[in-house]
Amino acid sequence: MWGHQIEPEGFADFVLARSGALHRTAYLLTRDHAAAEDLVQSALLKAWRRWAQAQQPEAYVRRILVNEYLTQSRRLWRGELPTERLPECVAPDAAERVVAEDSVAQALADLSPQQRAVVVLRFFHDLTERQTADHLGVSIGTVKAHQSRALDRLRVSEHLVPERHAPGPLVVADERNEP
Repeated sequence: MWGHQIEPEGFADFVLARSGALHRTAYLLTRDHAAAEDLVQSALLKAWRRWAQAQQPEAYVRRILVNEYLTQSRRLWRGELPTERLPECVAPDAAERVVAEDSVAQALADLSPQQRAVVVLRFFHDLTERQTADHLGVSIGTVKAHQSRALDRLRVSEHLVPERHAPGPLVVADERNEP
């Protein structure tokens, strides 16, 4: 029986302070808000059980989150089927941002789960190669290889195209502006 369990000290404060960042990370990995929420809940449940052992709580929970995502991505059946297009955004003033986020999410979807995890940890969380390797439990060489392959694929992604009139960073493709 579960009985009455005492909440680990500092856990509730951590969840209140960092759940938004954890959800954003999970969304970048899964490309689905509901799946991201489930992933965060699973990671927090696992972290809660061993909270006293966490010397660096955010890094500890983020590593659990990424490991859980990689474990789930290896399963052949996830119980859900993705749709071809996301539903229309309710807030029209955020349309450009939604298009950009969707394009980035679609480009990330073309990567393998390991490549996606490396890109999210390296560039969204700004971790070093060493920190990323430690989070994933792999060598730095493996991180470099996944990162190199991922960036090669992102450079030629049909979802990200160079801006037409000015050199510089990649911007998202807008279906309305295509010839």
